[in-house]
Amino acid sequence: MATVALKDLVKTFDKTEVLHGINLEVEDGEFVVFVGPSGCGKSTTLRMLAGLEEVTSGEIHIGDMMVNHLEPKERNIAMVFQNYAIYPHMSVRKNIGFGLRTAKMPKADKEKRIDEVAAILSMSELLDRRPSQLSGGQRQRVAIGRAMVRDPQVFLFDEPLSNLDAQLRTQMRLEIKKLHQRVGTTIIFVTHDQVEAMTLADRIVIMKDGYIQQVGTPTDVYQTPANLFVAQFIGAPSMNMLEGKLTDRGIALDAGFTIPAKPKNTSQDITIGIRPSELTPAKEGEPALMEGSVSVVEPLGSETLIYVDIGATEIVATVPGRILPELGAKVRLIAPEEEIHFFDTKTGDALK
Repeated sequence: MATVALKDLVKTFDKTEVLHGINLEVEDGEFVVFVGPSGCGKSTTLRMLAGLEEVTSGEIHIGDMMVNHLEPKERNIAMVFQNYAIYPHMSVRKNIGFGLRTAKMPKADKEKRIDEVAAILSMSELLDRRPSQLSGGQRQRVAIGRAMVRDPQVFLFDEPLSNLDAQLRTQMRLEIKKLHQRVGTTIIFVTHDQVEAMTLADRIVIMKDGYIQQVGTPTDVYQTPANLFVAQFIGAPSMNMLEGKLTDRGIALDAGFTIPAKPKNTSQDITIGIRPSELTPAKEGEPALMEGSVSVVEPLGSETLIYVDIGATEIVATVPGRILPELGAKVRLIAPEEEIHFFDTKTGDALK
């Protein structure tokens, strides 16, 4: 296992700078997930760490060594890609053992290592099968096994679950988390799926346009987003955003309601954010934060999402699963004070 440090990392393609001074330290044994929309630079960062892309400027350290000029095979890392890239004509045993083909160790030791990895991945009974006889999840486990067999210092995962169906993705997320708990190796995982990031990570690195927006635990980035982008990117459904102006009475929303709060800010333009899970119908006689009419109802079983027109703005709220409001019905909504987030509309920065 090893620590990983990125220092002022810059990447330029031709004259276009796509990574702008990335700084990050990953602790020994930590599971860190890079997440962000397509084109944000997360996969480029991972490929530079793996040695598959040249570093324009800055430093990459694995353990105590700067690895900028080392070949991928010299960095003692293992990478698992979106495409399984396993050999169809080889058995599972031979596919897993492929990473040991150049290792200077006795054949018996190689076989023992393959058996150990197969046992960890619950694939011992599949070692003699060909890839065509495996499910998608089993093939992904073979790819992970081929990386594990080398006993690397760091695992790099580049969107390894994106080709799987929803049920297999959930299963493989659980298996990768269990794998990390068993072997404790440093893992850096890239995904565009914020659910994967929230469920897998010790810490999440949220990127946009080649910049890191926030680094923190899943709880940190969900409960205390650093800016508007993080607030809307993390969480499903996305956080409701309502723009307004700071006045003597509080925040006068464009939707026609006033929030009695005065966050510290030099600008008069304020955006408030409330997660759908925290925005619920008010009880009869209870003061409401805002009200509107129901435009769409989405039953999800344990709960129901309702889309509510507040003036010209549509927001999402949550009601119990057995309660299905009628379309066009008027609803009064409340949210706990501590769950209302405030942002500077111009800069996007979170406010206190």
